[in-house]
Amino acid sequence: MNETICKRIEALREVMRRESIDAFIFPSTDPHGGEYVPARWEGRKWISGFDGSAGTAVVTMDDAALWTDSRYFLAAEQQLQGTPFRLMKERVEGTPSITKWLGMRLAATASPAVGVDGMVNSASSVEHLTRALRAEGGITVRTNYDPLSIIWSDRPSVPQNKVVVHGMEYAGETCSSKLRRIRKKLKEMHACGMLVSALDDIAWTLNLRGTDVYCTPVFVAYLLITSERATLFIDNEKLTPGVEAYLKGEGVVTAGYADVSRALATYGEYNILMDPAGTNYTLYNMPRCLKVAAPSPIPAMKAVKNETEIDGFRRAMLRDGVAMVKFLRWLLPAVAAGGQTEMSVSAKLEQLRAEQELYRGLSFDTIAAYGEHGAIVHYEPTPATDVALRPEGFLLLDSGAQYLDGTTDITRTIALGPLTDEQRRVYTLVLKAHIQLELCVFPRGASGTQIDAIARGVLWRAGFNFLHGTGHGVGSYLSVHEGPHQIRMEYKPAPLIEGMTVTDEPGLYMPSQFGVRTENTLLIVPGGETDFGRFLRFEPLTLCPIDIAPIIRTMLTDEEAAWLNAYHRTVFSRLSPHLDADTRAWLAKACAAI
Repeated sequence: MNETICKRIEALREVMRRESIDAFIFPSTDPHGGEYVPARWEGRKWISGFDGSAGTAVVTMDDAALWTDSRYFLAAEQQLQGTPFRLMKERVEGTPSITKWLGMRLAATASPAVGVDGMVNSASSVEHLTRALRAEGGITVRTNYDPLSIIWSDRPSVPQNKVVVHGMEYAGETCSSKLRRIRKKLKEMHACGMLVSALDDIAWTLNLRGTDVYCTPVFVAYLLITSERATLFIDNEKLTPGVEAYLKGEGVVTAGYADVSRALATYGEYNILMDPAGTNYTLYNMPRCLKVAAPSPIPAMKAVKNETEIDGFRRAMLRDGVAMVKFLRWLLPAVAAGGQTEMSVSAKLEQLRAEQELYRGLSFDTIAAYGEHGAIVHYEPTPATDVALRPEGFLLLDSGAQYLDGTTDITRTIALGPLTDEQRRVYTLVLKAHIQLELCVFPRGASGTQIDAIARGVLWRAGFNFLHGTGHGVGSYLSVHEGPHQIRMEYKPAPLIEGMTVTDEPGLYMPSQFGVRTENTLLIVPGGETDFGRFLRFEPLTLCPIDIAPIIRTMLTDEEAAWLNAYHRTVFSRLSPHLDADTRAWLAKACAAI
């Protein structure tokens, strides 16, 4: 038995008993709704022992269960052994939802109550949970209690890392200018002010960066913008005298991180804009004034990159491409020599990126998926799942880095040796889908949903599909997954506008066999104007050869082959001046015309 986890559950249940709480839900979120969570708020990991990035733990007085997705089935089964938790496999037939499971477990309980920490659950998620549990027999939800504050004796503190100014040579627009634009947008939305909870939105607005969050250069804080004032709620230890002087010069005052609750409770303007999906439940319900419940205007502003940011992306992609080419040249001989695994090649690529100027870390955990692991869409190798690479089949490598002047995200599927006819066919279909989106010209303001089928159409005609999005926005030395625009089947109305960055990453995943995905990061640029309006197109920012060995040439149209050849000419011309002679010769072969 895992005595540590069992003791934690026992302590939790004692607190629940005292508070008359019949079940408690631990999500994988923090007060800011970020993709990565600082250790302070890793309550789900602490209570369950499961350390995957996605999952929800639920504890009742006599049972416990953890829900996670297919990426983590193997790891979760191992890590939950000897604990009171049973594994609930999301999206697998027969797995009940959390609310259905709670309805069954608490059916015999009089006036059952389920607890959630209102500070780490969004307002919209709590409202949805409340409705769903009410339908399961009148179960009530309590949001005003955090049992971890009592039972987690060595709980990490809020990160206290220093904040740094993100200079104009990278940002391209002053903080005061951004605040003016935000206030103008708020006025158009008939809002007097807004609370900014999302850490990447705060970092972008203030032209500041930090190291509080894994893979994302942000810092823990809140920002309250009113018609006359901007207040950054942050622990003072994080501010250097230089940053304090900078903020004062930009018209931003500071207060303690914990003071945000009091500031919202005493907020004096007529109304305030708060996003129920992006604000935690507790803070959402603090202001006593009228609420404008709407999405923040900042993500749409942040998504459109200025010329300085675009130039930064191009420089970052060039350095990232150099690292990728050095890696690809090394890979096949290293695999043939033996001793390489998914984790070892991930480490090699990270080492090569770290040699590049302005490198600041990974933008997400590298997905190095060999063979059947490639069929798991967001597989991440761990010591428990790591496998040796052989000179055959596919390695799917999805990776990215943070540089001071840009964020990268790239996927290449690499033939390590002989392939089957089916592998080559699937690879070529995915490449066709990728190229079709790259070739797309579309009216300005079209949404990603409206052009998603341009990529998928090739696959649909062959009887295939993939269930993840085709593309997402990418931040400028910020979050690698950035909205509000996306390219996906599900309706996402955010318009596509020149200056946005977005990925192009169709894939196919053959269960228990292999997976293929090809991804570039693209820039949306003007595509011409006609009597029917302004049109846009895509310019690839990513500079890295696409493996030509698996391609079935007869499956490509002449237009698709011409695009690939032109792309490879660009890759070679941009990267070759930065490579030694041997690597340049390798790249020339990798970029040879088909």
